Amino acid sequence: MAPAPQQPQAFAHLSAPNAAFYREILVAFARAKERFVVHLRPEEVAAELRRDSDDQLAQALKRLVDWGNLRSDADTGRVASVEDFHRKRLLFQLTAAGQAAEQAIAFYEEAIGRRGQLQAVALGDIADQLQALVTLSGQDDPDPAGVHLILISLAERFASLADNARAFMASLRRAIDFADGDVDGFIAYKERLIDYIDRFIAELANSGARIARLLLELEELGQHGLLETAARREAADAVPDGADAEAEYAKVLAGWENRWRGLRDWFVSRDVGHPSQARLLRQSAVTAIKQLIDTVGLLNERRSGRSDRSADFRTLAKWFAEAPDEAAMHRLWRAAFGLTPARHLTIPPQEIADVPASTPWAQAPPIRISPQLRRTGSYERRGRPNKVADRSQARRVLLERAEREAAQTSRARERLRTDGPVLLSRLGVLDPMAFRLFLGLLGDALSARGPHDTEVKTTTGDGSMEVRLTLVPDGGMVAIETEDGVLTGPEHVIEITVVA
Repeated sequence: MAPAPQQPQAFAHLSAPNAAFYREILVAFARAKERFVVHLRPEEVAAELRRDSDDQLAQALKRLVDWGNLRSDADTGRVASVEDFHRKRLLFQLTAAGQAAEQAIAFYEEAIGRRGQLQAVALGDIADQLQALVTLSGQDDPDPAGVHLILISLAERFASLADNARAFMASLRRAIDFADGDVDGFIAYKERLIDYIDRFIAELANSGARIARLLLELEELGQHGLLETAARREAADAVPDGADAEAEYAKVLAGWENRWRGLRDWFVSRDVGHPSQARLLRQSAVTAIKQLIDTVGLLNERRSGRSDRSADFRTLAKWFAEAPDEAAMHRLWRAAFGLTPARHLTIPPQEIADVPASTPWAQAPPIRISPQLRRTGSYERRGRPNKVADRSQARRVLLERAEREAAQTSRARERLRTDGPVLLSRLGVLDPMAFRLFLGLLGDALSARGPHDTEVKTTTGDGSMEVRLTLVPDGGMVAIETEDGVLTGPEHVIEITVVA
């Protein structure tokens, strides 16, 4: 009975001695395969590695053959004599298991080392592809090939956008966490990074709103027909017509519907409790900017010599180490923490109502301590824990309040949106919500304007609105009527645009 074939151990070289040498050999074979070179002789492997073809290389190739990464064949191409025929000459090539292992390792290294990027260009591409789908859906007989190719391109672009955004935010958090490593480099990197994130937030607000609008328009026109067209064309290449064709079509269609649902959830919010991934990404980016600014402020404080808690504790530890005796350590402890004069037992408030907290124990009147506290060290009763409170009603109330506030904010945005530049004096009477939003816009614009500038254009922190403010020379003072009072100030021309 023939022995069962041994299973390849394509990853065994990673934990073996000289693992780095094995990796260099396999990478050389992978690069040769990219050049469409299938077989390599030992001397060719040595040339790729820029080393001599010695016994160490021969042993390493043999071990890789034993593990199943490589396959060896007799090299009969250069046999010119009987001696050459009997001399052992081998050709090596990657096996299927070895090739799969190399692809898996390359994918792992790429995923771990990926820094990611916020692809603002991808947002515009996705919007253009959705616009093309809207045009095709309006036709009586859309081209199946055109629909399929657009959907494939859309899925690939969206997958790249989502993966890179996730990797970028993860790398950004790591950069913030390890900011202490290179302070000067981090501070120089911070300015470019904040500008980069800020541009992406603005693009995400603009293109994200357009993408959401196109998605809703496609759903009104019926995107299911487009997905069915792409699924039938893709399933036709998978299996021939027969019993399995419909099953393959249903499988492919379910995959396209799942991708479409993911695309919709990424850009369209279901409700206040389920915001879109684009909105969450925008919030995470804004939070990252705040964390960057806070980290830089902390680093600047440390560089300027200001103390922090960790530095205080290190200095205190040094003082403890330099104390001449144990009594000095106790005095240092009392001076640093001041815990000994206070009365820290949990006692009824009426017992200490007239006793200052700084009163030493020796000078304080006696207090009565419960026998339970003396026996167990705690006033708590032993027994069954309290029931978990049902907070579903409170969460529902908070959700309804958040929805009302979101609706009020949306109405305020629409109230403040101007159809082109207008004078402040022409804004009319503002309700409290619109006036509060207007003050925020005005504050963003004025804080972004330089000392000698007369015009400024800025975007709100969430990227939802854009305001352009221009001072009117000799415009005098204007009064803006609100339900709560009158706001006066110099005349300006203002243009407010809702971008999301």
